Amino acid sequence: MTIMIPAWVDGTLTPVEKLEAHVKGLRHKAISVFVMDGDHLLIQKRAAGKYHTPGLWANTCCTHPEWNESGMDCAQRRLKEELGITGLTLDQRETLEYRAPVGGGMIEHEVVEVFVANAPDVTWDLNPDEVEAVRWVHTDALTADIARNPDQFTAWLRIYMTEHKERIFGDLIRA
Repeated sequence: MTIMIPAWVDGTLTPVEKLEAHVKGLRHKAISVFVMDGDHLLIQKRAAGKYHTPGLWANTCCTHPEWNESGMDCAQRRLKEELGITGLTLDQRETLEYRAPVGGGMIEHEVVEVFVANAPDVTWDLNPDEVEAVRWVHTDALTADIARNPDQFTAWLRIYMTEHKERIFGDLIRA
């Protein structure tokens, strides 16, 4: 199945095949979700079969909206598809942009709508094609672990936690 995502080509938002956007490093839309329990973040280990960054730890959920799909609808869809999580109230926090190599000659150049949910009693049902494992981790411990072991984490999670932590979490975490 070909997935068409919104990407900018010659300054115009255009539907582009997802793999093509990554191979060419095209600037494209994305979403990232952070499910929280106080100061703790639910992170996922990407499945071994993912076409880029397999087996690395990432934020709760991230993907690309399909052409003509809103960021909110995409976030809720992927929480369900990847983690079996439904019914969360998502708060849109920020729109961030980053560019980073993700291996295999691919580049993520994303304009990311960031969503956060406080869900201490959340339950999940992992899709093994998408997610190998999940765990709760204190945000400060995660930042320290990324500094010690950066190769265990996706480029985008490293960027979020080192460059945008305050913008994403703000008053949601204690100092």
